[in-house]
Amino acid sequence: MIIDFHTHTFPQQLAKRALEKLGGSEGLKPCTDGTNSGLIESMDRSGVDVSILLPVVTKVVQTEDINKIAASAEALSEHRLISFGGIHPDDDKYEEHLKELVGNGVKGIKLHPVFQQTYFDDIRYMHIVDKASEMGLIIMVHAGSDISMPDAKYSSAEHLIRVANEVRPNKLIYAHMGSWRDWDDAERVISECHDIYVDTSFVLPIDGSETFYDTGIPAMPTERFCKIVKAIGADRVLFGTDSPWVDQRQSIDIIKNSGLMQEEVDKILGGNAKKLLKI
Repeated sequence: MIIDFHTHTFPQQLAKRALEKLGGSEGLKPCTDGTNSGLIESMDRSGVDVSILLPVVTKVVQTEDINKIAASAEALSEHRLISFGGIHPDDDKYEEHLKELVGNGVKGIKLHPVFQQTYFDDIRYMHIVDKASEMGLIIMVHAGSDISMPDAKYSSAEHLIRVANEVRPNKLIYAHMGSWRDWDDAERVISECHDIYVDTSFVLPIDGSETFYDTGIPAMPTERFCKIVKAIGADRVLFGTDSPWVDQRQSIDIIKNSGLMQEEVDKILGGNAKKLLKI
């Protein structure tokens, strides 16, 4: 089973505009139309069995609508899509919303310090992470800078390390191999954090160059990727693409051809996710 642990979709009526807004200024070209059906078409082409949807709550007022959609995603997609919920650090009712997610069978939450413009070691995030972990939820966190705000430092290594080691959640995932774009920080995060997972989304040179397509932004060299996998352990690495921004088929191929052992590849592409999701 292949599980893509890091994808994004948008409601049909908003997808085109969302892709133009999110990708246009950075020169990113989406690999799907940004809808659930478009993602499933990509999955079928690529041999992906399940994809995890990661919505981001950028305003507290969005919370209930986003989480209602998350609760229905799996049934509507015939179990091909599993959506996490979202929580905003300004949400005074975060415990209530976390309980609702658990009650509705949602398996995790996505936090995005850059988009939510809050340092990840803020006490509000620490309370959310602690409570979510107590409830058995998986916690996915954007790690490092973001292509749309490259100078934002809301999710830097020191913040990630502090939360992981002080709160010690047991299902904490730092996206983008632990620190997007700053691979030295990525190595620091995986070496200093207690029992975290990382995902492979938007880090590898998919098109064979040393950058992300034609953006000029340095990708993580395959040799360094393998080094980090060995350091953290293949049991702690989850396959993710950041679809629609990265092609699922190409992402699978580069991991299969990275030089890792077959056992490690199998764990990354789906084995670890299957255990974490309990499916």
